[in-house]
Amino acid sequence: MPAPTKGARLGGSPAHERMILANLATELFRHKAITTTESRAKRLRPVAERLVTFAKKGDLPARRRVMRTIRDKGVVYTLFEEIAPTFAERPGGYTRITKIAPRKGDNAPMAVIELVQEAYSPKQAVVKEAEGAAKNAAKADAAEPAEETPAEETTAEETPAEETPAEDTAEEQKSEV
Repeated sequence: MPAPTKGARLGGSPAHERMILANLATELFRHKAITTTESRAKRLRPVAERLVTFAKKGDLPARRRVMRTIRDKGVVYTLFEEIAPTFAERPGGYTRITKIAPRKGDNAPMAVIELVQEAYSPKQAVVKEAEGAAKNAAKADAAEPAEETPAEETTAEETPAEETPAEDTAEEQKSEV
């Protein structure tokens, strides 16, 4: 369970904040996008993503858990039957927050929070992972030659060093004779 936030709450009391977030989540799932203040959008995002994760499970306990937050059975049905299957392949990041112009009356910073509609492409994730792995490998390769160079020099030095005592021995034998 996440730690409670410190400071001012959205509604004044924790219960009021939970109700505000529940109503915002209900409207988000009903309309697929809503316009609200940035602070409310930022507070709504983890709640909405958690609800979508429960909906992806699709079982009865998950539905009951979602019903604790969203009281409208029609919206819960929409969440489980329409929204969750579209996010079946997506591992997270079900919502997007886009900042817009401030509100005219009080100049409050506004944002649009919406459900991501684009189809998830695992290839993009694989490409990003491959790029990350390539960067890590490049960093490792850059670090390895620096480490290998002394080792190669040591190997190169050992070979002449081995020959040198043999040559010294041969020269000592010639001088002794």
